[in-house]
Amino acid sequence: MSKKKKNNELIVLEIQSAAFEGVAIARVDNYVYFVKNAVPGDVVTAQVTRKKKNYAEAYLKEIITPSIHRIEPECKYFGVCGGCSWQNMKYSEQLLWKKTHVLDSFLRIGKLTGFELKDTMPAPLVFGYRNKMEFSFGGSRWLTDEEIAGDTELLSKDFGFGLHIPGRFDKILDIDECKIQTETGNNILKEFRKLLSEHDFRAYHQVFHTGFLKNLLIRYSLKENKYLLILVTTTPSNEDEADFVINSSRDLFGKFPEISGFLHAVNDTVSPVANGNINFIKGKDYLIEDILGIDFKISPFSFFQTNSSQLQNFIGEIINYADIQPNDIIWDLYCGTGSITLPAAKKCRKIFGFELVQSAIDDANENAKMNNLDNTKFFCMDIHNKTNIEILKDVEKPDTIIIDPPRAGIHQNLLDLILATEPEKIVYVSCNPATQARDCALLSEKYNIDKLQPVDMFPHTYHVENIALLTRKDK
Repeated sequence: MSKKKKNNELIVLEIQSAAFEGVAIARVDNYVYFVKNAVPGDVVTAQVTRKKKNYAEAYLKEIITPSIHRIEPECKYFGVCGGCSWQNMKYSEQLLWKKTHVLDSFLRIGKLTGFELKDTMPAPLVFGYRNKMEFSFGGSRWLTDEEIAGDTELLSKDFGFGLHIPGRFDKILDIDECKIQTETGNNILKEFRKLLSEHDFRAYHQVFHTGFLKNLLIRYSLKENKYLLILVTTTPSNEDEADFVINSSRDLFGKFPEISGFLHAVNDTVSPVANGNINFIKGKDYLIEDILGIDFKISPFSFFQTNSSQLQNFIGEIINYADIQPNDIIWDLYCGTGSITLPAAKKCRKIFGFELVQSAIDDANENAKMNNLDNTKFFCMDIHNKTNIEILKDVEKPDTIIIDPPRAGIHQNLLDLILATEPEKIVYVSCNPATQARDCALLSEKYNIDKLQPVDMFPHTYHVENIALLTRKDK
């Protein structure tokens, strides 16, 4: 393959596989092409946008022969939004590629063999599954190809309300629905847009740091079938802005009995994070969700897994892999608000949760109290820090360690402690098979990697959760 061709060349490619980052792969004479929006099995014309020594980046220009796995995306924003990069692929094929990515990581990165790999656990819902949507306002609207080809004079180019364009912190794709949130959530979104149309508010501009509207969060409880709305703005600068908060909450409550709370949060910082000081509350300021018979209080900005309908299966499988006995001592590392800790507490003698974020620990303690669980103890500490790891050595030795680290994986200091502690079992949960495989290879010094269970928490995306069971080798 010639490496001298210029960028923006057109090339015919047969797509062979799906990459972990949500793009497709074609190979020509050992040279790799990463192609956006293509599906394995497609024959396409692709336009090269960037070229390196060993690979090129391209986007799909024309489908010559469609793959048998290709389907028509349901979302009209597919290919622009970037949130559901596999929506043009049959769901069964998505599950297969997620399993393949897990296998590839453990074979290629971990150099591990001898484990049992289960089929990816499918999600009960492939659309309408998200319990939290964060919509952003922006002072610079992204114009689609269709809008550019039409009459853009009719569009407000300095007002966008929807989702960020991938790689562009300053550009907002204006949308009126998202297929992965609930139908009622989309109806609330459309009604809020209608209320906004009666005013001339400015969206917050991430470059100039001016404007009123910043974010609208729509959170949903499957257990309660209720919604919590959080409107994030800068401090209202006039009577119309202040009145809008009160009036919009009243109007939305009147139209949607499913709404149990409306909050107004003020954020005058330049941070793009959807957060702020609560300034106004109508109704409740929290939701209640259920995991395996345990109630969890969800605060306005607290973390909670975004797929409620799959969460029961996911946590249930983690508990099953742990095979908890009534007299067991459990450690739950990176425990968050206790979504694994508290269901596990119903089965063991004592469980210890460790987490860096104090607000998460506060929520975990409150949830334990709400569910009358007195065999839990939570620690707020940096479990990467050597001094804190010394403290861990004084905690009762665990029979099982459950660990769900960030995408970067387990810190070396913590890996050393786990190997020194030698629990009988480790249940390692990860959203990044690559770092999980790397860590399991290090743990294989003393542990067998018995089985792996990929779980689809995010249909139509390349993301996959994976549960690994490690059992201690005979001494």
